[in-house]
Amino acid sequence: MVNPRAWFAESVATFALVFFGPLSVTLAAVAFGTGLSIEAIIMISLGHGAAIGLMIYTFGHVSGAHINPAVTISMIVTKRIGIKDGIAYIVFQLIGAIAAAAAHKAILPELGAKVNFGTQGGPSALLNNDAMAGLGVEMILTFFLVTVIFMAAVHKKAAPGFAGFAIGGMIFLIHLVGVPLTGASVNPARTFGPALISGFWEFHWIYWVGPIIGGIIAGLIMNYVFVKKAEQEA
Repeated sequence: MVNPRAWFAESVATFALVFFGPLSVTLAAVAFGTGLSIEAIIMISLGHGAAIGLMIYTFGHVSGAHINPAVTISMIVTKRIGIKDGIAYIVFQLIGAIAAAAAHKAILPELGAKVNFGTQGGPSALLNNDAMAGLGVEMILTFFLVTVIFMAAVHKKAAPGFAGFAIGGMIFLIHLVGVPLTGASVNPARTFGPALISGFWEFHWIYWVGPIIGGIIAGLIMNYVFVKKAEQEA
């Protein structure tokens, strides 16, 4: 079913993520610090986790609050959303991400530019700047994000009312360990908006390929091993 209100909800929710998340990067790593200190990583993790969790509670009943093309693609593959709506979701997610990154640039043009407005910079020195290692990290991180989404939000026996907390908590954990490794995108829109506004495209492909592959694998496993079985038993 085509649902323009859901598309708009996805745009607003993605704007929130790509505004508050990257803004936390600029503030933590530039305005209040000199790089990725432990305090900065915690602030960045909280910024992203809170944005996702709150948007799920705000728009989850409208669009499902995917806020992420990798999540939407996993929903399309498992037939949890129609192709037309799915494509529209992704388009509006990207629109929201671009608008958020543009707002970030308008508010903090000089400070934000120092971190490319929150654009992930590719695999870090901890990974020897290796693209395949970065790709693997993004795949694994997104696998567990989509796993939590399917089991906490899609599964009919999931504890009611806890999806935002569970998914936001996983986003926090992902950023806590992933920021020092790849910048922890797990979301093509999250990287695309800031990349477009900053013009920084290095290693950009891993932030599409990794999350999409990891998300599809998790979606297929969780849907057909756990979610569908519960639905059939009902």
